Amino acid sequence: MSMFGQVFVKNNQYKIKGDFHHLTPNQPIRNADDSWQLMGVTNPRDMTYIHSYGGEAVFFKSLCQGKLMATRCDNPDCESRGTIYQPFRIHCMECLGKNTVIDMTDLAKNTATIHTFMVCNRSGAFTILDKPIKFINIEFDGVATILMSYLSIGEPDIGMKVVPIFKKSSPTYTILDLSWVPAGTPESELPEGFGF
Repeated sequence: MSMFGQVFVKNNQYKIKGDFHHLTPNQPIRNADDSWQLMGVTNPRDMTYIHSYGGEAVFFKSLCQGKLMATRCDNPDCESRGTIYQPFRIHCMECLGKNTVIDMTDLAKNTATIHTFMVCNRSGAFTILDKPIKFINIEFDGVATILMSYLSIGEPDIGMKVVPIFKKSSPTYTILDLSWVPAGTPESELPEGFGF
């Protein structure tokens, strides 16, 4: 019996433990219109990506704690000093200095509005969101950038006030742990595992 693969960091190095390789036999592809003639084979493969968050780890960790982190340039010599960025940016695009991590949860709860949106009835492989997916671009007062996310409840509308919800139970530690609902949505209506 093999153990599902795990990765951890020790002494500043990635340590890989367990089984990341899963053999799956090829299966024949046959032509149903021609006496089930052999046309080829499937070649299934499982892939495991090791994706390092680096300086963005605090952003993803904070989502399951119900916090939306952003960054701000605090370099006194930079023309962009005081600029807040969401999505999270480690470095200022102007001075290339390291930005300061800030908690913008309250700002998001009070000022988030839908800038634009699109509704997708079909999506690419491996998408785990329910369809239709209501992708929304969100703007915040005093924030220089616009965040793309998804609306979990209701129908999007440009200018609609929305509030963030966070996957606090069984988080994925990905951007899918953050979603949005129309302002005023009761907590009892939130998707399973999500909270304010």
